[in-house]
Amino acid sequence: MKIQNQTMIAYSVNRYQRNDKMIGKSIEKLSSGIKINRANDNASGLAISETMRAQMRGISQAQRNMQDGLSVLQAADEGLSHVNGLLQRARELSVMNASDTLTHEDRQASQIELNQLMEAINDTADKLEFNTKKILGENTPLELMVGSNPGQKITINLMDVSTEALDLQNVSLLTQENAEQLIKKMDKAITTITGHLTKIGSYYEAVEHHIKNAIVFESNLTTSISMLKDTEMAKEMTHYTSLSIRQKGDQLLVAEVNNSVKEILNLLS
Repeated sequence: MKIQNQTMIAYSVNRYQRNDKMIGKSIEKLSSGIKINRANDNASGLAISETMRAQMRGISQAQRNMQDGLSVLQAADEGLSHVNGLLQRARELSVMNASDTLTHEDRQASQIELNQLMEAINDTADKLEFNTKKILGENTPLELMVGSNPGQKITINLMDVSTEALDLQNVSLLTQENAEQLIKKMDKAITTITGHLTKIGSYYEAVEHHIKNAIVFESNLTTSISMLKDTEMAKEMTHYTSLSIRQKGDQLLVAEVNNSVKEILNLLS
């Protein structure tokens, strides 16, 4: 009788202690809303969720990279449009000075304005920057990371729109012949700038497309992490209730056995 009672008590106490630990974990999951709080909750699940979190942080940074890229492209578009306007005015002056009706003084005045237009073009090419990187002053590639893994990038080829690059150095309107030659040069330069504007538009659409994909990918990752780590409240509450009932039963069993032992001892005494 003594051995049997002690065995029952030991078993109940043991199960009570196990239940107590499980109840503690269940309460932690319910209060935090997270079912994987440490590695021993689900080692493989934690490893997968942490990998997903790293991917999500990477894709969030990629979105910031791409927003910077859009800022560069917007600045390039504005700069190119400004240069295009300057070239249009320079062409207008060329057409005007190709006429034989102008005086030498008229041509000198036009030359002064043309020089100012060329200076403005060079000023735009030289000073338009993003984070100290020239946008329209160098023929250099700009690589944008559009994902969270190696190789997930696009290349934007920046362009040089200086007067040297556009073949507009030392241009002159001082003679009718100079003006006629300059019309052809201006047409070529305007065509070049128009081509650059078209490329910038294509780059902009490509970056926007990658941003949309990144947003969808990030949303899917968030859902996957949530399914993996977040507590299923109804299921966990049922589990907690079951553990609590079992623990209460063990408490009552231990108390009942102890009372029985006391009654027997009282009878014997």
